[in-house]
Amino acid sequence: MSEMITLIDESGVEHEFEVEAFLDVEEEKYAVLIPHNEEYSNEAVIMRFGLDEDGEEVLYDIESDEEWERVADAYDSYADEEYQDD
Repeated sequence: MSEMITLIDESGVEHEFEVEAFLDVEEEKYAVLIPHNEEYSNEAVIMRFGLDEDGEEVLYDIESDEEWERVADAYDSYADEEYQDD
C-alpha cells in the first residue's frame, strides 16, 4: 500500500493524497502527491518542504514557474527511471 498524507488547506478542509515520490532538486526537498479523489486522480501536486515559524516541517505550494519546471523535469526523469526498472 502506498503512503498517504493528509493536508489541510487555508479553509481548514482536509485533503488526502497518495505520496508518489520525494525528490531532491537543487538542495530543496519536494513531494509529488496524487489526490486521493477519483475526480482529480490524474493530476499530480508538487509541494516544497520547508519549516514554519515553530521549526516544524511543512509543505508549501510552488509559486514560481521556473521552480515548477525544474521539479517537473526532475520528476519526469525519476518516473522514466522507475518505469525502466519494472
